[in-house]
Amino acid sequence: MKLALFLALLCAAPFLPAQTPAYILGPQDQISIQAVGVQEFGDRPYRIDVDGFIRLPLIGRLKAAGLTVQQLEAQLSERLGQFVLSPDVSVSIVEFRSQPVSVIGAVRNPGIYQLQGSKTLIEILSLAGGLAPEAGYTVKITRRVEHGKIPLANAAPDPSGAFYIAEVALPQIMDGARPAENIVILADDVVSVPRAKMVYVVGQVARAGGFALQDRDTLSALKALSLAGGLGPSAAPQNARILRPAPAGGNRAEIAVNLKKILASQSSDVPLQSEDILFIPPSGPKKALARAVEAAIQVTTGVIIYHPY
Repeated sequence: MKLALFLALLCAAPFLPAQTPAYILGPQDQISIQAVGVQEFGDRPYRIDVDGFIRLPLIGRLKAAGLTVQQLEAQLSERLGQFVLSPDVSVSIVEFRSQPVSVIGAVRNPGIYQLQGSKTLIEILSLAGGLAPEAGYTVKITRRVEHGKIPLANAAPDPSGAFYIAEVALPQIMDGARPAENIVILADDVVSVPRAKMVYVVGQVARAGGFALQDRDTLSALKALSLAGGLGPSAAPQNARILRPAPAGGNRAEIAVNLKKILASQSSDVPLQSEDILFIPPSGPKKALARAVEAAIQVTTGVIIYHPY
């Protein structure tokens, strides 16, 4: 089952951490203020300036950043008490702009999202549309040191000392092993989802595609073939090839693999490394194999990505 499906299920899970206090107003947030009997406020919204203040009729300049909506209502009521008997004040947030979280990497909709109240890691990933098919199995969280240490065992400062960095293994959240790692995300956090290490199986198989290595470094050729649904009817497994990336980025190396002998237990299985392509050609003249190999490399750019674990 794809990790994205697990993620959707997890969003409804009951083991979310305790919620943080109410939303804290900040610079660039836009608010609406209604006060019974105070026509001077009008119907227009008010933007909190970069220094955290709003300027209002009758009251003048008032610090709003750092307060909850309820705290700001209390301060406004106190100030307006000089002009109105028992003022009734209501504040609502028109636009959230002060608590950005960056979500980057292998998600469906990377970008900057404004926190609206308390949001957990899984909720933030959901706001970004969930994981992309090529997503890996870990998520990296970067947090400014002034916001406190990330509440994860592996959190550590980066070389600059300005940030804490930690990683979360999503499968351990999903299987209930470490629900506490579904932490609350704070303003200015960066949530990064790396692309998974992949191997590709193309050619004469039931379902060509890319398959995630998860936390492994290799995947056996037979396991990869099994994930691809087995051989197609016109396959020539004795002529299979592993197409391995060159370290310097040149042409891929071709490694001959006799899958027919491996399937018959007449030869040892071989490991596939990250970004390897296992190509099973069709039966036919060997002189056509070179052209088929080249075509196989091109095909991997558009194959379906599978998460087999």
